[in-house]
Amino acid sequence: MAAEKPLVSITCTAPTNIAVIKYWGKRDEKLILPINSSLSVTLHQNQLKTTTTAAISRDFKEDRIWLNGKEEDVGHPRLQSCLREIRRLARKRRSGSDGDSVPLSYKVHIASVNDFPTAAGLASSAAGYACLVYTLAQLYGVESELSEVARQGSGSACRSMLGGFVQWHMGERPDGKDSIAQQVAPESHWPELRVVVLVVSAEKKKVASTAGMQTSVETSSLLKFRAESVVPGRMAEMARCITERDFEGFGQLTMKDSNQFHATCLDTFPPICYLNDTSRQIMGLVHRFNAHYGKTKVAYTFDAGPNAIIFTLEDTMDEFVAVIKHIFPPEMNGDKFLKGLPIEPAEPSEELKSALAMEPSPGVIRYIIATQVGPGPQVLEDPQQPLLGPNGLPTLAS
Repeated sequence: MAAEKPLVSITCTAPTNIAVIKYWGKRDEKLILPINSSLSVTLHQNQLKTTTTAAISRDFKEDRIWLNGKEEDVGHPRLQSCLREIRRLARKRRSGSDGDSVPLSYKVHIASVNDFPTAAGLASSAAGYACLVYTLAQLYGVESELSEVARQGSGSACRSMLGGFVQWHMGERPDGKDSIAQQVAPESHWPELRVVVLVVSAEKKKVASTAGMQTSVETSSLLKFRAESVVPGRMAEMARCITERDFEGFGQLTMKDSNQFHATCLDTFPPICYLNDTSRQIMGLVHRFNAHYGKTKVAYTFDAGPNAIIFTLEDTMDEFVAVIKHIFPPEMNGDKFLKGLPIEPAEPSEELKSALAMEPSPGVIRYIIATQVGPGPQVLEDPQQPLLGPNGLPTLAS
């Protein structure tokens, strides 16, 4: 009828997250149930986010999805799981009556863009699926527990459904109903904490996380030991460090867990090597920096990729970024090397330079993103440019 809305759309954003106690390995591939719990820090969307527009219309002939301007296979099993579950929850909420809601029989168009490298070990799938699920839930009027739905798209996506510091309980039930995310502390809890992302490579990783996890579960005895004997104690200790804002403990445990995660990758057969020479140089730099000061002032963690995530406090960030620029000077894009939060110019002392004892390696770090802890997904009430136009097709070419 003419009174019906021809198209209803909504645009939302969602953050990425960086695990400080890592998730690696599933006990159920279909439901994406992990072999161990994990804990992460949600990064601020002012610097790293996924934006998604979803639209439903009586005129759409089929479900369609575009990622970064390129149409993708809407039949992907994980995507279908999320779509199916959101529609089921919407149907349950409506109890057979649509009322003023758009009919569930209408097809949906989805467009999503990341403002950071995709599939490069920066948790793009976490932000992507969290944004997808949150946007669809807003569109269909679903208010249920959404981290369980997001988990079925990408395991770490369940943690991106919340801001601040988030734990993902591995759960015990075979149906996965208790494998959900829970906030340990809100984004306002530790205002001095800063995050510096060192982008070493924006290229897609050679071994996808899903395939890597599966091989590790099948072949790594270290992974089994880690999940059963190490992670439970580390989860409790990390929660304590966050609650007490104990950076010394937080930083050391973050680095130890990152190292053990990559050790399980090397213990996999054939071995998986996500780190490269620059990654290892950054690790060495962090340890020398801390040794110079006699305390843990900066800490690294690496997900499934060579890009380093550095945690530090506000009063150390400027100096450490200056050290990064000294050891890894930019080659061509000096004016675009620093992104995100403002960095005050600083010059490392000669004493510190001598203690680092590292020759400069120009151009190996592409750029730096300075950010902080941030909130969970959000609705853009008045987006300047929705990703889908009135015809339901993408408005951006890339």
